[in-house]
Amino acid sequence: MSLDPDLEVPRGVPAVRRRVVKVRDHRASECLDHLAVEEPLEIRLGGINLSVTMRTPGEDEELVAGFLFCEGVITGADDLDVIARYRGPDGDPDDGNVMNVLLKGDVRVAKDRLRRNFVASSSCGLCGKATIDAIRATLPPIQSDFVISVDRLNRLAAAMQEAQSTFEKTGGLHAAGLFGADGQLRVLREDIGRHNAVDKVIGHMVLARSVPLDRHVLMVSGRVSFEIMQKTLAARIPVIAAVSAPSSMAVQMALTADMTLIGFVRNGGFNLYSGAHRVTPSVTELV
Repeated sequence: MSLDPDLEVPRGVPAVRRRVVKVRDHRASECLDHLAVEEPLEIRLGGINLSVTMRTPGEDEELVAGFLFCEGVITGADDLDVIARYRGPDGDPDDGNVMNVLLKGDVRVAKDRLRRNFVASSSCGLCGKATIDAIRATLPPIQSDFVISVDRLNRLAAAMQEAQSTFEKTGGLHAAGLFGADGQLRVLREDIGRHNAVDKVIGHMVLARSVPLDRHVLMVSGRVSFEIMQKTLAARIPVIAAVSAPSSMAVQMALTADMTLIGFVRNGGFNLYSGAHRVTPSVTELV
């Protein structure tokens, strides 16, 4: 029983099949399994490197549009001239993994608007309060009278899981789903990185000229970090729900920005960390 020494990954696919050895109850057997694909994507602005992210191929244009929108580089699809994929000669490692963006001629980018790269990076050395204050200086708190019922909240996780086709095969992808006020799933994206999945969802709506998203709920499959909260705030999404837990900075930001943050949405229940006024019936009525 031997495994293949090489793993060939065709360009642009979200999953590949790989021969593996499964061991169950002290017995081994060979079978084919699906792996989630992870590849680098370089984002260039006017030919100059802006960011590199490890992502699952697919919806790269949405990822780029969402990233640029959440970083404050663009305010909408009308700022974009073209998002073009670099195509190189055979064997070029950059082939298919570089996206170059050209903005409209009248769009000017200020370096201090590149929040994640220059302000909110985890390696920048700023403390949590300074980072939140920096975001607050450019993104005002949410002002939305949107509300969601407890019953609809409890249905989000199941609706998202049903739409996760690649996760069903691989078990290795995060997901982000955007739900409307009627509780219907508008768009779902999967990716090896949870922040990429959120960028793809927001980017889809940016390219559709449907932002801001102040009448929507964002549901994510994993935990909620500060970075996810920053993206949600940039898109003006008032409610974010997650299958898992939020971080301390995520809760701090939710409180500062008047966002409704909900965690552990599973098995008919959830934890409410902020923004209880957007959940109906009110929490006090449920006690």
